[in-house]
Amino acid sequence: MKTKFFYSKLKGGLLLSIALFFVVSSCEEFLEEQPSTLIDSDYIYTTEEGLKSGVVSLYKFNRDRYDRRIEDFMGGVLMSSRSDLAFSRTGYTGLMGRYQRGVSPIDQGANFVSTLFWKHFYNITNKATEIINAAEVVQGVDEDVRNQVLAEARFFRANSYFYLYRMFNNIYVSTETITVNNAFDLINDKSSEAEIFALLNSDLNFAIEHLEWTDTFGRVTKGTAKHVKAKVAMWQGDWEEAKLQALDVIEDPDSPHALVSSTADVFSGDRNHSEALFVIQSQDDLLGGGDNTMINANYVTQYFQIPGIDANVEQGGRGFSRVLPNRYLMGLIAEDPNDTRDDDTYFRLKYYYTTGVNTGQEIDIYKPISDAYPDGVQVARYYQRLHPSCIKFAQEDDNPDSYLNRSNILVYRLAETYLIAAEAIMRSSGDPLPYINAIRERANAAPLTSVDEQVILDERARELAFEGQRWFTLKRMGQDVINRQIRNYAGDGEFFPNNFGGDRDPRVNWEDHYINFPIAQIDLDLFGPTYPQNDGY
Repeated sequence: MKTKFFYSKLKGGLLLSIALFFVVSSCEEFLEEQPSTLIDSDYIYTTEEGLKSGVVSLYKFNRDRYDRRIEDFMGGVLMSSRSDLAFSRTGYTGLMGRYQRGVSPIDQGANFVSTLFWKHFYNITNKATEIINAAEVVQGVDEDVRNQVLAEARFFRANSYFYLYRMFNNIYVSTETITVNNAFDLINDKSSEAEIFALLNSDLNFAIEHLEWTDTFGRVTKGTAKHVKAKVAMWQGDWEEAKLQALDVIEDPDSPHALVSSTADVFSGDRNHSEALFVIQSQDDLLGGGDNTMINANYVTQYFQIPGIDANVEQGGRGFSRVLPNRYLMGLIAEDPNDTRDDDTYFRLKYYYTTGVNTGQEIDIYKPISDAYPDGVQVARYYQRLHPSCIKFAQEDDNPDSYLNRSNILVYRLAETYLIAAEAIMRSSGDPLPYINAIRERANAAPLTSVDEQVILDERARELAFEGQRWFTLKRMGQDVINRQIRNYAGDGEFFPNNFGGDRDPRVNWEDHYINFPIAQIDLDLFGPTYPQNDGY
């Protein structure tokens, strides 16, 4: 494995102040807050309590991508806009989802992606590596504490590198911390896939060995690490390993995880339930708790602009209608009329008057495009105000009058583990039907009698849409799959308000090499002269 490390902001901010290591309090002694006067490098890297504080900071940094200050609220939603399941109505999510931005190393979209993903995840990997290297040598630390610190830090390093690899492909990994002595060393080549996967698996294996099955909600656990290990194995084409890790999470007698009983329960309350594998916490006094997020508003239409209807949590809260479910996705869910995932649990299809003589009546003043309604203002307003919405990120105690809310964010959950198991079994040996049908039966959909790649792809769409996984699923399944899905289904079929077709049609704009994001030129310039850009750029 190569021993240099790269982080794109080296020249401008190499030695980030250790004060950035936020220390967030919690109810556990492990997370006790320390006075700010103690937060210095000696404290973080040479004391037991400092190492624990450093780990807490990783949770905070991990949450930052979802918070309100991050590039116009795009961090939590950009990847959903860039898929076969979404109609990206407006703003930069629209430009990115239509492949008008983020498609060259020098456009503003690439710079956004640099901040939201490249710099963000490299920042986490470097901070995790600093903690790992310190924890391995510091004296006077209880061994159980040392292993807990190492396990969590190594999970975050692996999870972050895995994200970077799936987005950019040509990445550089290292186990060496940035210092004043190596900060400006030139990196002339990417890491090989063998090097990348060796580090990912080494880190995740350690995390699996030393993490417990249960812990405070918001913390990574053995189940979290096994789930990500299964995803890594799928990218390697190691279906037996993917099957092993997924089935452990589902069936190990010590695993506390189980599917909640109904789709209505999955995204209710604080999401800290038996199906949760990793939930980013919102409150300041909880592990990694952070700022307000706009993630829900981006997925909900502006129905409240219609006279006679107020924004309310039941109908999704206050929405901005940036990234919406398209007709392809709604068609998949509608295939079974009993499927509860479109029954105000995962999606909202209908809106109702809340005031006046029409209180309780369905609003139907705007119609989608059809032969009877070919274009015009009415159609544009349908997309803005009455189009179906994803309500997975709405929370019962949110403020319906604000785009910004404090909501827990469910990142990994057991339903995906079941679908990983089904696919891994389908591609190796055994019967995948019990695992995919467990998901369908929970949604009151009819059980399947056979499974193939398209069936897996369709069921992942129904269950996991807008949870940040779709792009990676398409890419993992290969160039032919992502080409077919994007060119057939991206956007909303042939329908594009305000400007029908043309440069607003992602199906036309898609190019094969978009399967990898470009490395922004501002980041590439910090490498050596021979470092490879992704093909096609």
